[in-house]
Amino acid sequence: MTPSRTPTAEPIPAHARAEVDRLFESGDLFRYADPANAPVARLEEAFAALLGRRYALAVSSCSAALFLSLEALDLPRDARVLIPGFTFAAVPSSVIHARATPVLAEVGADYRLDMDDVERQLRGGVDAVLVSHMRGHISDMDRLTALCEAHQVPLIEDAAHALGASWDGRPAGSMGVIGAFSFQSYKLVNGGEGGMLVTDDPDLFARAVIMSGAYEHTWAQHLADHDVALRAAFTRWQNRLPLFNLRLSNLSAAVIRAQLDDIPRRVAAGRAKYDRLAELLAASPWFNVPQPLAKEIRAPDSMQFNLSGMSPEQIDGFVAEASQRGVSVQVFGRATDNARAFWNWQFLGQTPVLPQTEAMLARACDLRLPPALTLGEITGIARALIEAAKAVCAPAPGRAPAYGT
Repeated sequence: MTPSRTPTAEPIPAHARAEVDRLFESGDLFRYADPANAPVARLEEAFAALLGRRYALAVSSCSAALFLSLEALDLPRDARVLIPGFTFAAVPSSVIHARATPVLAEVGADYRLDMDDVERQLRGGVDAVLVSHMRGHISDMDRLTALCEAHQVPLIEDAAHALGASWDGRPAGSMGVIGAFSFQSYKLVNGGEGGMLVTDDPDLFARAVIMSGAYEHTWAQHLADHDVALRAAFTRWQNRLPLFNLRLSNLSAAVIRAQLDDIPRRVAAGRAKYDRLAELLAASPWFNVPQPLAKEIRAPDSMQFNLSGMSPEQIDGFVAEASQRGVSVQVFGRATDNARAFWNWQFLGQTPVLPQTEAMLARACDLRLPPALTLGEITGIARALIEAAKAVCAPAPGRAPAYGT
């Protein structure tokens, strides 16, 4: 079977469609229209429990969650926010929207933060750290949290790609002062669009809720009767913050909440496909799939691997050959205007100098693993990739090629 070129999401569960029909009948699409039974409020409650956090705020996107996280921290104007050199353009954009300055750190060949460079940047002066678990690859959170604590800077986790993943038993997105998640169509949970902010800090939460668009006293719908600290925080910030109106609708919440129970199954299925593909690609001298860190449990919905022993022309040829065989793969640093290549973030002004990250991006491949793929199709994908490499490469010196799967 020829692998699909287009990422395919799972169907929306039937009980979500029933809830959407109920909302159409009621007309209560606004999140604050039904205080006793709003789907957004029920989603927030369920998501907070899932992540083991005290508070959760549903918003229009993960970008909105990151922006609100930075605003909630009340950083000074032009604050220096450290981010990975390998992330999506929405991350530095969120920093700029929050009137702060992105500072980029090097990323290694395993797609994770170079902690030595992080430590160097922190010594130079940083006001906050925003780590992206890019494509679900979790950096060394033990060292990162220790560095942030030592330098007394807050840590925000962009876990847009890491829902269902964990570090040393703790869910991704639950280790910083704030965590942000995405429900965009190609993520583990598909809301079309949507995001979530989680935290244990009542003051940060109150600020984020108000700025998300809880005008007048609609913030009271986020209160539990016994939460004295949160009530005090809402009262303190009432009328003192701008409203950005980044709320999630009840329609989106109904679709998202219906999929939360499917997360363990989807994670297990994604990991099985990833592990099988990694095993098959390991037979080829032209591919290197970085291993997870010792304390990391991944929840992959895509695969990244590095090309070995290929010239830039051969890399381009490999991508074209794979496409002809029905597999859509891109190299982050060679795909035109790729939003994950830092030199395309021209809105930063001056392009950062990140030789290590640039070298990685020049050889790092990105391959979606849609939920609809079967293990049999994974075998076909591996065969197509190996044949594409064979078509453009000579055997690696001292090693016989392994073309079969």
